[in-house]
Amino acid sequence: MDPQPTLRQPRSFAARSIGSIRSVAASERTGAADTLLGMALTFIAGAINAGGFLAVGQYTSHMSGILSAMADDLALGALGAVLLGASAFLPFMVGAGCSAILINWGRRHRLGSLYALPLALEAALLFGFGILGWLAHPSPGFVAAAVPLLCFIMGLQNATITKISGARMRTTHVTGIVTDIGIELGKLAYWNRDRSLAEIVRADREKLRLLVLLLASFFVGGVTGAIGFGQIGFLFSLPFAALLLVLAGPPLVEDVLAHAGQARRN
Repeated sequence: MDPQPTLRQPRSFAARSIGSIRSVAASERTGAADTLLGMALTFIAGAINAGGFLAVGQYTSHMSGILSAMADDLALGALGAVLLGASAFLPFMVGAGCSAILINWGRRHRLGSLYALPLALEAALLFGFGILGWLAHPSPGFVAAAVPLLCFIMGLQNATITKISGARMRTTHVTGIVTDIGIELGKLAYWNRDRSLAEIVRADREKLRLLVLLLASFFVGGVTGAIGFGQIGFLFSLPFAALLLVLAGPPLVEDVLAHAGQARRN
């Protein structure tokens, strides 16, 4: 008598959830993982941008506005204001460069946590921002240091999702997101009068859905950050640091365990 085939038991919700979390910052990418990570980082960017404005009086991801203000201030001879703008613009660029260095270093060393490295750094910096702000605000020295720090964080995470998604997503560049939504809506509304033509104008509905999710995540994050920082203060950045650690933790732990096992064998 042939043995009964073994039925594969469906995974529990908890197991599926843990598997999804593990894949979000993993080196092997999927469209779903990219979308989840993009939404999480865009939510955090919106929260830190809006909350940072309430905390230190300046948006920290709006590089177009900062660079335009620097040009105006230079034309008016306000060199002090130009230097203040540079203290936001340059850290954003350095943060983006730091992300590229970490990811390429991880790729060179064949780490599964190459994308988790900048996320872990961002978590540590947000944790430091929250604790120092709680202890030192309203010290002028802290405010002067907080703007470059937040701009560095924004550049770091914007470059990270750009590298991961192949430049399909950005977390702080809302102008680009809205522009791309407008393009896809224009394609969607376009009437292909002659469908016999070789090139038919078609909207990329999957891309449009992704862009709308990112835009909504940034907006919801902004509302959340404004309320949270307004009511709780700088410590409200700690939950965002914890979220980043949850996302970055599994690949980092796997790499640490793998290298520890290799060291014992050697």
